[in-house]
Amino acid sequence: MHAKSPVWEHVDEALKKQIALRRPAKKLRDRAIKIADRLEVEFPSAFCALDFKTPLQLLVATILSAQCTDARVNQVTPELFKVYRNAKDFAYAPEGELEEAIRPTGFFNNKAKAIRGAARSIVEDFGGKVPSAMEDLLMLRGTARKTANVVRMHAFGLPGISVDTHFMRIMQRLGFTSESAPEKIEADAAALLPPERWTRFTDAVILHGRKTCQSRSPKCAACCLADLCPSAGTFEK
Repeated sequence: MHAKSPVWEHVDEALKKQIALRRPAKKLRDRAIKIADRLEVEFPSAFCALDFKTPLQLLVATILSAQCTDARVNQVTPELFKVYRNAKDFAYAPEGELEEAIRPTGFFNNKAKAIRGAARSIVEDFGGKVPSAMEDLLMLRGTARKTANVVRMHAFGLPGISVDTHFMRIMQRLGFTSESAPEKIEADAAALLPPERWTRFTDAVILHGRKTCQSRSPKCAACCLADLCPSAGTFEK
């Protein structure tokens, strides 16, 4: 299924190897496709919730979003991006200045270190431009697979699955994974759908998690996936 996809060549080698180790049953793949179809109808405009205009802005915003709401990040970044316009600006921001600018997002000291480190690598190793290859993105400070996938998916239009807490919870509730490590959940989900559907599926799942399939009180009675979800009372195997 995946090898025939025209976007398969853009999937990083580490994920390809993980997908090759997984052989989900056809019944499971068929249910995943039905769920993806329904979520696309439910959330036709699903996209990244972080505001950005460039790959660098999205990278910075994604780093800031750790343990912070997207809404709060979007309040901070407009002024931030007026002051810091390129990777060099972030890389050599005076000590204390960047920290103060991102203070409202929490954990600002660690986030400032991550942003400076990533920006310096972009300047010194990638000519001042954010790379698009997964292997290169993972070389940047503060950039694990979740952040790298967000940048690839939404700044470069490449296939990816970004595993946040909403995505993790829903994949487990849907019975698509029993894993708890984000990298393994990413691979389990990727093995179910062709790569051209990964981004829209991820964005829709995250919105579904915020709106309906919430952590403490999932609204199963109002869920468009109830009959396809093992965690809901109406599911039939």
